[in-house]
Amino acid sequence: MTNPFDDESGRFVVLVNGEAQYSLWPAHIDIPGGWRVEGSEGSRQECMDAVERAWTDMRPASLVRATEADAG
Repeated sequence: MTNPFDDESGRFVVLVNGEAQYSLWPAHIDIPGGWRVEGSEGSRQECMDAVERAWTDMRPASLVRATEADAG
């Protein structure tokens, strides 16, 4: 059995959580709680490219807010 997360021919979606962290997710698997779909369904590579474009700051959103509050 193939791991659905590694299926190069599968369809995927990009998920994002409340901490602005991103995940590649097989389109046919239920979305876990605390996550929402960001964008549209696509190939694995299309979704990986979307994650790379969108997730430019790897820090959790709460850390970004705390850092900005300390600096400001």
